[in-house]
Amino acid sequence: MAQGLRYLVTETYQAKPGTGDESYGMFPARFGNVYTSRQLLQLFDRAYGLKRPKPDWWNGKEGGFIDPFRPRIQAGGFASVELLHADRERHFAAVRQMFEQCDVFIFTLGLTETWLDTTDGSAFPLAPGVVASGEHSSEAVFHNLGVAEVIADLDQFLEKFQTVNPAAKVILTVSPVALIATYEERHVLVSTIASKSILRAAADDICRRHKQVAYFPSYEIITGPQTGGRYYAPDLREVTDEGVAYVMSIFTKHYLSSANQPVLTASPPPAAHGITPERPAPLTQEDTARLASVAAVICDEEAIVS
Repeated sequence: MAQGLRYLVTETYQAKPGTGDESYGMFPARFGNVYTSRQLLQLFDRAYGLKRPKPDWWNGKEGGFIDPFRPRIQAGGFASVELLHADRERHFAAVRQMFEQCDVFIFTLGLTETWLDTTDGSAFPLAPGVVASGEHSSEAVFHNLGVAEVIADLDQFLEKFQTVNPAAKVILTVSPVALIATYEERHVLVSTIASKSILRAAADDICRRHKQVAYFPSYEIITGPQTGGRYYAPDLREVTDEGVAYVMSIFTKHYLSSANQPVLTASPPPAAHGITPERPAPLTQEDTARLASVAAVICDEEAIVS
């Protein structure tokens, strides 16, 4: 945005009953963090009516009704199940619009560890007990996705995505942020390396077989031996502002520069039907405030240890 570009946002705050101005604009639609390949495939299937999970809502620990698949988009949840359902339908419409209108779809593979509902295998972004309580908190089992499972999820997603937007390009990345905790009976460092290795291997396989998919090495830029660990904060988990800036400088060089015949472009596209598109206006105070809120997004994993 600081370079005069805009990312696609299809779901904005409209002051609908039961909703607060939270988590809008942080993502194209208000789906919260989507960490796993299973969640991504599930998001598409649910938005297009291809999957209707049995888990419908949870009682929040602090009251309210929580969407099991967007558990932290709104503090306190929704005041009623009806309001939750209404917001979900608006959300799905925005998700469909995102998939159908985007020119480039960027997805960061973050985790392999996940929680699956025991009745139908639906994937949750968090273990139910972290945010929910009572009889309507789903029974879930821990599952750690393997390379073959991640590849299968992404293969299915790309096949379905292409049916609604055949011209779209896809960029995959792997998150360099280490796990904050693991459910496996081993040290979190071992789980982190295993998880990132699985995701990186899967991304490589997908890029070799799907011509519309490219891989951007943000993971390698941050974690590679050439950095000497200087792009990590003192906790050795969070990436510093310097690291983010360096990654984005590389991304800009290879994807935003017209000299490289990019997928993305910082210049206005050619005029269509006699209409010359305008370059986005400079950042406003509202834009700056929104960016600050995006930067302050709390990783869902931190809810595990808080």
